[in-house]
Amino acid sequence: MELHGYFRSSASYRVRIGLNLKGLEYDYKAVNLLKNEQRADEYTRLNPQGLVPALVDDGQVLTQSLAILEWLDETHPEPALLPATPTGRARIRALAYGIASDIQPIQNLRILRYLQSEYGLNDEQKAGWIRHWIHEGFAALENQLKPAPFAAGDKPGLFECCLMPQVYSAERFGMDIAEYPAIQRITQACNEIPAFIEARPENQPDSTL
Repeated sequence: MELHGYFRSSASYRVRIGLNLKGLEYDYKAVNLLKNEQRADEYTRLNPQGLVPALVDDGQVLTQSLAILEWLDETHPEPALLPATPTGRARIRALAYGIASDIQPIQNLRILRYLQSEYGLNDEQKAGWIRHWIHEGFAALENQLKPAPFAAGDKPGLFECCLMPQVYSAERFGMDIAEYPAIQRITQACNEIPAFIEARPENQPDSTL
């Protein structure tokens, strides 16, 4: 497998966690978003959307982080990223999509660049934008999490693959997640697991941290 991604990309970070939880080895191919390498012809031939990540397996190209994570669960069932029951899977998908569809997309690099170029937002205003939408999303998620080590029970899965990159972003932009005790509890548990530690941005070959 080849994972084409960027060390700080939340979507790439999600897939790194999923691959690590599954115990799968992969070659990491860095795509520097700050240098617009995602728009280069070589990469858009791989992923016409010009987004990261892209996972290549036996000549097949997979894109969109949630689709990749579900493909991993279908092709490498153990350990499972989703619960066994349809209702359980729907609940975890809803929590994961709350991050991947509602919080993260409006704070990614291309949105921030647009806010700067079209509306003149400075760095602190962009950081305020990010903090506002993370707070809105985390407040809603907090009320949906049960008093268990992880969202689905005693093992991390799809939700945690999405949560940890978003917590990283929150802390990067000066948020204290202590006001979200359930999220903080899950975060602390994940921070003890090698699969999550190895996936952190600062531990990637292209990290500048």
